[in-house]
Amino acid sequence: KLIADVGLVGFPNAGKSTLISVISAAKPKIADYPFTTLEPNLGVVDMGDFRTFVVADIPGLIEGASDGLGLGHQFLRHVERTKLILHLIDVSSLSGRDPVSDYEIINLELKKYDPNLAARPQIVVATKIDALDEPERLESLKKRAKKDKAQFFAISAVANQGVKDLVDAVSRDLTELANSEKE
Repeated sequence: KLIADVGLVGFPNAGKSTLISVISAAKPKIADYPFTTLEPNLGVVDMGDFRTFVVADIPGLIEGASDGLGLGHQFLRHVERTKLILHLIDVSSLSGRDPVSDYEIINLELKKYDPNLAARPQIVVATKIDALDEPERLESLKKRAKKDKAQFFAISAVANQGVKDLVDAVSRDLTELANSEKE
């Protein structure tokens, strides 16, 4: 039933497709309008030494996804088929959205759809830091993630800032998950 090791979730235009295009050979459609991605794109991340993991770029979720809005049930079913969630949140003010609110809304949608999904390992990823014009947006999200004891990374996939550290952490987490499954 598993489609990928890692699922990229977040609101439309959070940077999911850009990230998968940078860390893998996947070439998803990338555009500056909502719901550019309508079905998952899969990419294989090569860590070297014959170590790889598969990432699924899940179409953007919206408030009400757990009730089926925006093809929510269809998209959430894809998230169910991953081991680790990378929760991408746009921290630039260009989106006109509040990063902490976006984080809370998506997590609530995951929980409403399936409490087990909300309990799945998750890494919080602040995206578009190259366009960050209000540092407090990043800091408030970082504090919120810390409150939830979630790992936190700030990246710019376009400028390739923080991406390597994120990929290394994902690889470590997947190794730890695999080891715990064996026990």
